[in-house]
Amino acid sequence: MAEVAPPPQEPPGAESDPRGGLGRLSPPGWAWRWLGARRAGLRPWGSFLDQRRFGVPRDLGELWRRLGQNAERFQSNYLLLFLALLLYCLLSSPLLLVALGVFFGVAVRLRAREAPLVLLGRELSPAHQLGVAAGVSLPLFWLAGAGAALFWLLGAALVFLGSHAAFRELEPPESAELQMEPV
Repeated sequence: MAEVAPPPQEPPGAESDPRGGLGRLSPPGWAWRWLGARRAGLRPWGSFLDQRRFGVPRDLGELWRRLGQNAERFQSNYLLLFLALLLYCLLSSPLLLVALGVFFGVAVRLRAREAPLVLLGRELSPAHQLGVAAGVSLPLFWLAGAGAALFWLLGAALVFLGSHAAFRELEPPESAELQMEPV
């Protein structure tokens, strides 16, 4: 009798992949959970931009309280604004966009390989493969001025988001609305 060959095995998680069967190229489950938590924490933009809620802090202690509590409260909004600044930065520098395309193209191509990548007789781990992708695209990043773009992005985010967190007044505690004074 002829033996029946076992079916080819798919990468772990590919058989029940709800994201379209991308297998090893799809983001892990923790990334989807993290994105869901950020989406759930998004505050209404009307509340975020309410001009009546802005004012100068009275002292340094209030400034630090505002920075901490507003950063926690509007974390998802700040993340979206940071991503918008990042998108602007990328679209205003086409060569940087090309460098990122080369990096991700090489990284995806290396990750999608069936056989492990062997370089100089040694098998490369996924982290080393990302290093190879970075090494291939590093000259393009240097030519595109990625360092200047990165510092512009960090500076712009610090100014815009930091000033919002510093000047937006704190929300009154929910328990303060429910307290009743004795008559």
